[in-house]
Amino acid sequence: MQNENPQLRAYFARASFLKSAPNPALLPMDRGAEIAFAGRSNAGKSSALNALCAQKGLARASKRPGRTQLLNVFVLDEAKRLVDLPGYGYAQVPKDIRLNWGVMMDEYFATRRSLKLTVLMMDIRHPLRPFDEMLIETCKQRELPIHILLTKADKLSRGAAMGVLQKVRHALPQNATVQLFSVLNGTGIDEARIRLREVLEEHGTVETPPPAE
Repeated sequence: MQNENPQLRAYFARASFLKSAPNPALLPMDRGAEIAFAGRSNAGKSSALNALCAQKGLARASKRPGRTQLLNVFVLDEAKRLVDLPGYGYAQVPKDIRLNWGVMMDEYFATRRSLKLTVLMMDIRHPLRPFDEMLIETCKQRELPIHILLTKADKLSRGAAMGVLQKVRHALPQNATVQLFSVLNGTGIDEARIRLREVLEEHGTVETPPPAE
């Protein structure tokens, strides 16, 4: 297990669950900075979010893919939020629910002004599946930065993992960055935290109205 930077760990460990929303209209006020977590339902999305925030039970992880069916909002403070999006592509749920998820995510990415970064989780053994590429293209069209975590990097040798990393990196548009990540051995946790904190600190402010005269 790799050593973690205590300051980075503490920064994200203050995250707490705020609410679950069935659609973007019921999310918190659209201001400050929001980072969305997306990925296939079996890519380890909830586990990655828990590892980044140093809290085992923050996001609900399940052995059954597709458990996350709502927009789950976690707050660091009033101007900084993390949003766990419904997983896609492998969910063992009825087709009508999967379709509803797609509509929800389209609306979220099209309308949410406070969304400043998308974190896309891809199993390093199965990168760049069609749904992943669709999301990358969505972020490109919106000129929204996207940071990719190649999860479960511990499942491959170091050399094989680096080979996948380079292959994915060469396939990405300019708005995308990518790194290795493993909840099991801690690979890339602090690297991801640094990227996320940069975005939250740059955009995560709430304007205070001027005092009344």
